[in-house]
Amino acid sequence: MSSSDVVLPGDISNLGVGFDPLADSAGQDDTGHAAEDAVHIRVQQRNGRKSLTTVQGLKEKYDYNKVLKALKKEFCCNGTVVEDTELGKVIQLQGDQRKNVSDFLLGQKLVKKDQIKIHGF
Repeated sequence: MSSSDVVLPGDISNLGVGFDPLADSAGQDDTGHAAEDAVHIRVQQRNGRKSLTTVQGLKEKYDYNKVLKALKKEFCCNGTVVEDTELGKVIQLQGDQRKNVSDFLLGQKLVKKDQIKIHGF
């Protein structure tokens, strides 16, 4: 064995280019679906114990006002549909409704389980 075959513990040349799990996967999530068909459910802290839940990425074929009305009635909270220039239509609900919204969308078969991405806290 020559000295060029010996790899010393401090030698970083053997690391090479590895896989970065946090890198953007060119518009796809880990299941191979395009990121554009994912529904993102986020919670934002307001002031004190108040929070705001946002739902973004529902398909345009759904009537957002009807979905909002059903969500408000189901969870006894207030909400609105906001038009964003970058994100399109976004549903905003009062309170932390992440789990409730996820269960509702799955129960009504509006989205599949692998399309839902829950963010926050």
